[in-house]
Amino acid sequence: MLGNPDKKFSNFFNSVKPSGLRLAQTVFEKRLKRDIAEGKKPIEAVNVAIGSVSLKTHPKLLQRFLNPTDEELINGIWRYGETPGTQKANEVFIKIIKAFLPEGVNPRLYSIIQDGGSGAMRTAILGLCGDAGADDRPLLVMNPTYTNYKAVADELGRRIVAVERALDRSGNFNHVAVEKIEEAVRRYKPGALLIIPYDNPSGQLMRQKTINEYVRICLENDMFIISDEAYRGLYYTDDEPPSVWRVTDRDVPGIESAGIRISIESLSKTFNSCGLRMGALVTDNESFRDRAVAANTTYLCPSIIDQHIVEGLYEESYEDIKGWIASLRDYYKKLLEYMYEELKKRLPDAIVSKPEASIYMVVDLRDMVDEDFEAEDFVMYCAKEGEVEIDGKRYTLLVSPMWGFYNVIEGRNPGHTQVRIACVEPEEKMMIVPELFAELLKGYLAKRRR
Repeated sequence: MLGNPDKKFSNFFNSVKPSGLRLAQTVFEKRLKRDIAEGKKPIEAVNVAIGSVSLKTHPKLLQRFLNPTDEELINGIWRYGETPGTQKANEVFIKIIKAFLPEGVNPRLYSIIQDGGSGAMRTAILGLCGDAGADDRPLLVMNPTYTNYKAVADELGRRIVAVERALDRSGNFNHVAVEKIEEAVRRYKPGALLIIPYDNPSGQLMRQKTINEYVRICLENDMFIISDEAYRGLYYTDDEPPSVWRVTDRDVPGIESAGIRISIESLSKTFNSCGLRMGALVTDNESFRDRAVAANTTYLCPSIIDQHIVEGLYEESYEDIKGWIASLRDYYKKLLEYMYEELKKRLPDAIVSKPEASIYMVVDLRDMVDEDFEAEDFVMYCAKEGEVEIDGKRYTLLVSPMWGFYNVIEGRNPGHTQVRIACVEPEEKMMIVPELFAELLKGYLAKRRR
């Protein structure tokens, strides 16, 4: 036995804490086990802390899972595949991209299959940022940004820098002015700029005109732009679906031959297959793709079984793909609008981000709480002891604190009064989320006053 195991662990292990996306779930599971051991009837948790969608997956993926066609797989010969993934699986991701591009826009794209979008993030950061532990060529992001970018960068020892977005009292996160990005580029000399057009966590939609301007800045400064397009097509305005791949020489002269674009792709949300863990890194730079393949040879290959399932989408037409995602768009638009209105009704002093894209919203309690309030403490209260009875059933709510979505260098983290809600539970459970949130917050604030 180790005398003091902490002394044997790495600094990373000694400092790491669970992701905010998993924090509430991890704590609630301990509560659940304790209740079962004590003979209590378990309480039910409505988990909107992590974007694990509960909708059924695309029928072609399900069909391929239930009825595989590859004879070697069927016969139990499961050998390593090629590191970049199968040609058909890569072509599925490229087809999804091109389904949403205007007629006549046809960029030359190179793809490598990854272990979900998170695997693509890792490869992109390894390929574009400075050496581990160095300050040069950081990744430039816009606060708040998807928490996994910071987590992956920390794991790899790479630096992240940020420009700020603020949530105003009407529920809008401001778009970052071009001048702010240019100033940050001059100051930090980043290796790449990250954008998330269908934004996680804010639910904001980035307009194509803004993307064009950010691309121009990157081209002028000889740096890459990484566009996380995992929620491609999930937007709820009258705009065209934005993408880094819609930018042509007419918009930004020289972009089509520059080779500075990368997109992070995933089937998790738009094809309801979070557990499949299939994503891709797509680029217009063949040399970057080749080096990404070389870096990924350490991990041998992506899952050949999961790729076989992905290939079930290979015969889908552009119209099939757009039609499928349009059905999801209709579903989420209605649900997000309900959530926004109900949260505002039950918590009139809360600031709720207006849903324009993706499947998330941010609730900021800064006008309702005192300076000592910490969103993580409220999240822990819900997971450890909070409960609300609705129609004779005991519930609690799991949400994600927002501290991990901010890359704060100076000052207090704005996430200390904010939480993110993911609209991922079955519709009947999502309907009770606003009531749960309001009642649990009331109980938590009453406990603090005692």
